[in-house]
Amino acid sequence: MPKKMDNSAATVRPQTKESDKAMSNQSISKRPFGTTGFEVTPICVGAAPLGDMPETFAYSVPEEQALATIRATFASPLNFLDTAAIYGFGESERRIGIVIREMGGLPDGFILATKGDRDPDTNSFSGEQFKRSVEGSLERLGLDHLQYVYIHDPEHTTFEDIMGPGGAFETLRHYKEQGIIGHIGMSGGPIAMLMRYIETGLFSAVETHNRYTLINRSADPLLDLCHKMGVAVANAAPYGSGILAKGPDAYARYAYQDAPEEIVERTRKLAAVCQEFDVPLIAAALQFSLRDPRVTTTVVGMTKPERVQQTLDLAALELPDELWPALDAVGFDTEDPEANRFQ
Repeated sequence: MPKKMDNSAATVRPQTKESDKAMSNQSISKRPFGTTGFEVTPICVGAAPLGDMPETFAYSVPEEQALATIRATFASPLNFLDTAAIYGFGESERRIGIVIREMGGLPDGFILATKGDRDPDTNSFSGEQFKRSVEGSLERLGLDHLQYVYIHDPEHTTFEDIMGPGGAFETLRHYKEQGIIGHIGMSGGPIAMLMRYIETGLFSAVETHNRYTLINRSADPLLDLCHKMGVAVANAAPYGSGILAKGPDAYARYAYQDAPEEIVERTRKLAAVCQEFDVPLIAAALQFSLRDPRVTTTVVGMTKPERVQQTLDLAALELPDELWPALDAVGFDTEDPEANRFQ
């Protein structure tokens, strides 16, 4: 069962009213993405649901709707899009590739991150599998260069398998030396595992998901480590895969699985606090991530073209300082929300 913090321990890093306003005003300005030399917007469009993954998200996304969302992304002030080879078994990348080809390439200044993935049938993270993953991404996206590639979900194998001779990291490093990929990051779930990889100093960014939200803050030690080391943090799923966006009664799922009653009830309490302050719960959930100086960019899954502007509007909404300690008083989890997902 997730652990709930005592209210006395439920604190957030202090922010002044001026700094909150600055965040709102700068919601589409760019930030350095670690040591890569890239400048990215604080909001990154997450393309996992665009791969049509009803088994994960409990809804489908038709192709034309997905293509319209990708076009809206490229036309917006946002300059960062996140996908993976395994999303929809290549469907997310394929759809993005259709629009890239329509445009004759990525827009100037736009950053596209994808992920090297295991074999979905065997769970293999071998060097040969990562060659297939990278080559497949290049083909589906219609590109000859991948700007950023994360190693994806290493919790399905061992550290030694990823980092050993002939493994996934060595394969990506060879692609980097050849100029086929630009930079290498790490994207996964368990926080202690991610910290072990980041401590090697070999990764310029980390992507964490569902572990730094209004509901769960288990990623706190990782964010501290990355801030100290100058490693970029992409904080994905600020809505907990949907419950903080749609509400606990409309979408009672957290971290891509049915939410336990404790999380559903806590979300109701968070929603009640937001109602007291006349603030949309979804805006508070988004800005909780945006306002943290340790987070470089917040990855928000979007499935409709209008969601792009709506997300920008939510980021710009001015929220009262008093909201944050009131939300903290509800408490939050510090244990892995996916600890039992794959058992």
